[in-house]
Amino acid sequence: MPSSSRAREHVQRSPPRAGERLGVAYHPAVDEVRAGVWHWQAPHPDWKPGTEWGELVSSYALDDGERLLLFDPLAPPSDLDRLASERETAIVLTDPWHARDAVGLAEQLGVPLYVPPPDEGNRNPVPGTVFRAGEQLPVGVEAYPGFEPNDLVLWVERSAVLVVGDTLVDRGRGLEFPTDWVRKDVAPAQILEALQPLLELPVELVLATHGGPFDRNALERALS
Repeated sequence: MPSSSRAREHVQRSPPRAGERLGVAYHPAVDEVRAGVWHWQAPHPDWKPGTEWGELVSSYALDDGERLLLFDPLAPPSDLDRLASERETAIVLTDPWHARDAVGLAEQLGVPLYVPPPDEGNRNPVPGTVFRAGEQLPVGVEAYPGFEPNDLVLWVERSAVLVVGDTLVDRGRGLEFPTDWVRKDVAPAQILEALQPLLELPVELVLATHGGPFDRNALERALS
């Protein structure tokens, strides 16, 4: 199992019982970043004081009028049920330890769940369709390498949006590449070099699941 210096999210919430709504105890405010791009935050149930990432983590929904994509969802807003029923809907994870409410939500909505490969030796992998860097999902998402083999950067060309998990985060200083989270056997400069092709994409928005939405300028600074 790949090791890292940071404490990962490790939660996979159970599917809801009949009539129970995921995230019912927390009602996040939803921000429409721009038309069809929705952002909300919720407190992570595994967070403790001193954890290297903030208590509030971000989730996103992209709606292009035909397809609804949910990324790393936690405590999803209840009105997503209605929208999901009107769209071709899918859930996509940036990494398997960001499962959050994804499994229960996929079952509840009856939609596919796409997930990067599990950590080596994981006996309880997230159930879903596994995808890897370099693959194009049938829901219009292309996977690029991140800072670990199963922490991927997701490109949604139709929306000109890049979704990032742990590869780029905001710890109060703006979007950054967390060099102290990189495995000890890998040089951060090597990973940064591998991330440079992201700058060739016509990115308009970067959606950080540890942080919030950022513009292209923030991406360029983070990868400089």
